[in-house]
Amino acid sequence: MADKQQYLNKEQLVEQIDIKKINLVEYVDAMGKMAFQARNIHRAANIFVKMLEDEKCSVILTMAGSLFSAGLKNVVVDMLNNNMIDAIVSTGAIIVDQDFFEALGFKHYRGTPWVDDNELRDLAIDRIYDTFIDEDELRVCDMTVGEIANSLEPRPYSSREFITEMGKWLVLNNQGEGSVVRTAYEKGVPIFVPAFSDCSAGFGLIYHQFHTKGEVVSIDSVKDFLELTKLKIEAVETGIFMIGGGVPKNFTQDVVVAADVLETEAKMHKYAIQITVADERDGGLSGSTLKEASSWGKVETTFEQMVYGEATVVMPMIASYAYHKQAMKNRKQKNYNKLLFDQ
Repeated sequence: MADKQQYLNKEQLVEQIDIKKINLVEYVDAMGKMAFQARNIHRAANIFVKMLEDEKCSVILTMAGSLFSAGLKNVVVDMLNNNMIDAIVSTGAIIVDQDFFEALGFKHYRGTPWVDDNELRDLAIDRIYDTFIDEDELRVCDMTVGEIANSLEPRPYSSREFITEMGKWLVLNNQGEGSVVRTAYEKGVPIFVPAFSDCSAGFGLIYHQFHTKGEVVSIDSVKDFLELTKLKIEAVETGIFMIGGGVPKNFTQDVVVAADVLETEAKMHKYAIQITVADERDGGLSGSTLKEASSWGKVETTFEQMVYGEATVVMPMIASYAYHKQAMKNRKQKNYNKLLFDQ
């Protein structure tokens, strides 16, 4: 059997792409004179520019899929540092198993799908398509979440509140500089993970609850929904930049309807972009079009664009285009954590 070090070595580290160094403005503009997904990417990039240039608009980034393990983490960090994102809604795996995991000093490694997965299991190596991760290190991530829970006042928390505590923990322990969790905490950008237990956080939290006598820390997903709805009501004008689909996509679109249920007027999301490889023909959420979302009263159709492409290819193009256009130069930091929640 192979040695674990053969699979996990520093020569095979996944490197995070740096949009600051790659100016794709001319390339994406040229795509606008092509056809099919090239032209869709160009239109999506220009809608993102409009979002950022609209000083009344708050931008919500939604993420599903294995993004940061694939090299997209620094794209989001750069967007945070340049006031290109005002709120994040994500799956737990991206925020905890990938970002917080790397904030603790661990890494993802380039591998291959053409490997003996039973051998990987024996070596405690987990595979994400062509990427490897050390299961023993992931357990440390699980238990760190449990330790954070042990340190908190026992009560129900929204995922946003708990992730804020994770960011605070990184600062206090002088760890995770350049991580999304820490950067968002420092910039006051709320991160919502509506299915928070479906990741390393879940393992840490059940460990906390199983070993705690009396009152425990728990996650209140309804509180998440209410908090993001309050953010939408406060923001008024919003744009959504969606990577993948799933729960983050639906959760973010649903807040418009939620505001209506609360008998508070809320505009549909004014701008919307989605990057997905899902198909709409099976009626599933991840592939459902933004045009379809308009029938539910969630998304306006003036500035909306579906892009059918894989996130590691398309997301850096759109983010780089907007960054090098300096579309965000007049945007101010919204700091919704302080404005809405930490008063």
